Amino acid sequence: MVEIAGFAQPRFAVVKDAFAANFAEGLELGARFTVVQAGEVVVDLWAGHADRTREKPFDERTLTPIFSTTKAIAAVLMARAVDQGRLAYDQPVADLWPEFAAAGKDAVTVEQALSHQAGLSGFPAQMDPGLWFDWDAICARLAAMAPLWPPGTASGYHPITFGYIAGELFRRAEGRTMGTALREDLGLPFGLDLWIGLPDSEFDRVADLQRPNGLPQFGEHNAATRAAFLTPWSAPAGRGQAEWRRIELPSANGHATAEALARLMGALANDGWLDGSEILRPALVGELARERIRGQDLVLPFVMSWGAGVMRNETERPWGPAMQSFGHSGWGGSCAVADPEAKLGMAYVMNKQGTDLMGDARPKRLIEAVYASL
Repeated sequence: MVEIAGFAQPRFAVVKDAFAANFAEGLELGARFTVVQAGEVVVDLWAGHADRTREKPFDERTLTPIFSTTKAIAAVLMARAVDQGRLAYDQPVADLWPEFAAAGKDAVTVEQALSHQAGLSGFPAQMDPGLWFDWDAICARLAAMAPLWPPGTASGYHPITFGYIAGELFRRAEGRTMGTALREDLGLPFGLDLWIGLPDSEFDRVADLQRPNGLPQFGEHNAATRAAFLTPWSAPAGRGQAEWRRIELPSANGHATAEALARLMGALANDGWLDGSEILRPALVGELARERIRGQDLVLPFVMSWGAGVMRNETERPWGPAMQSFGHSGWGGSCAVADPEAKLGMAYVMNKQGTDLMGDARPKRLIEAVYASL
């Protein structure tokens, strides 16, 4: 029997039971689940192993790769830049990035780009997957590229390119990279163990991943899906694990603890307040979460409702019953969710990866147990 560490307040006892059940049923290697309510950590549970040989415990210092859950962090950084007047959601991307106007993209707005409407879900033409490690080269390709569908007419999930578009906009508006701003403005001041671009000094804390046995079900294979997921160059490759950890890729290579993610999402659920400081005005939390587009996504096999960089729960319900919650899921199963109505921030991280593109059964079970406890 796996020993469950951490705590759950007595009224959340069923959450601890659900967490234990995921291990008892053989669904986990190592995992952590944290819940923040009205700014207070009310559940923080971890268990299992951080390595595939099951010798190293998964503990409160273990970092896990969170893949696309990183997009929730990027969305918060963008919202803070909007809050500070450095850019506006409704302004054209080309205002800040003139080269982006090429090939009919001059009218694409910041909020359209953040809600996966720009038509740049991936690169259809063959390229070296090592090129993803060259930030400027990828940004130049995106700026010059003709969209794969008319921008603004539909969403088509941008699994990797989102990070370059958002990150380049942020850098041009704010002056720093997203990884630097995350560390300087949120990580260090609030003790949030969140990273976009991981220093070598933290490598020994990173959990080994146990890859899934199968592939996700992508539904219909169209040009947008193929460019996003299904080519040999659709994701960074060829430079090794250390280089992957070091680069800043705000769409896909964040490293985090569940506690840090839940506290960040808990701030969004608590009128923008984190440990007595306002990190985002309530109006901007609402703007971040506000629906920009809804409909059948061209890349994901789901009817999606997108905010400004976040998934909204109300169409596919990956995170339990709350219609109003928003956040992001990541490849393998991680997620970070905010529910402003219940003032809840929740996050789940793990190192045994599943194949669900969204709505992994393990965190869904935990989140449903949270709502059953309220």
